[in-house]
Amino acid sequence: MRESFSVGGRKLSYLDFGGPGQPLLALHGHYNEASAFAPLAGALAPRWQVIALDQRGHGESDRAAGYGRDDYTADLVAFHRHLGLGPVPVLGHSLGGVNAYQFAARHPELVSRLIVEDIGAEVQCDWSFTTRLPSTAPSREALVAALGAAAPYLACAFRQRDGGWGFSFGIADTVASQQALNGDHWGDWTAVSCPTLLVRGTASDELAADHARAMVARRGRRARLVELAAGHVVHHDAPERFAAEVAGFLSEPY
Repeated sequence: MRESFSVGGRKLSYLDFGGPGQPLLALHGHYNEASAFAPLAGALAPRWQVIALDQRGHGESDRAAGYGRDDYTADLVAFHRHLGLGPVPVLGHSLGGVNAYQFAARHPELVSRLIVEDIGAEVQCDWSFTTRLPSTAPSREALVAALGAAAPYLACAFRQRDGGWGFSFGIADTVASQQALNGDHWGDWTAVSCPTLLVRGTASDELAADHARAMVARRGRRARLVELAAGHVVHHDAPERFAAEVAGFLSEPY
């Protein structure tokens, strides 16, 4: 079910996949939106009720004037407040992973467990792919052809407009968000106090194996690493294994 709320005069939209289970908040990466977590929501039901946010500038949420680290964190505080929840598990991929661990570090009373999918504590994002994206294409088939092998990873964000086919995110907005994502975030990562699962794709071009191991080592017994045969978008490339690892982690005793 799609719902929305307002924060700072902007609409933020989200998908509540429903069910009787305990809530799990999910945060997508760049080029994606909440609907990317539909397979995961199905796999985790009925034990977990996935509630996924279209983050600012993505999906059905409004575009914003800024895409800084504090902007995303403030949105998550407002999202949590809107849902009226206590401490909950939070899962984030890529952009959403940094947003998730910064949210957990700065608001530990709101996050019970953390799952970070294929993103590091230091980020050096390359936005050249973003600037090469077609702004419009005459048909869905033409858009798929223009994207090539990347098309399946962006498909949930395809939108038909009056002038053709494009995306549910703005290209300039995404570049601004990627630029703001870059930097050293070790302080936030090491400040997280809740149990944490870091998931890395063995073929990832974003999170190096040595960096992932250093992240877990700096957190000690409160964090562990799982590596799956996948690229950067682990939940897409290895959906069953990813869901099983997430479910297992969430069911572990404290």
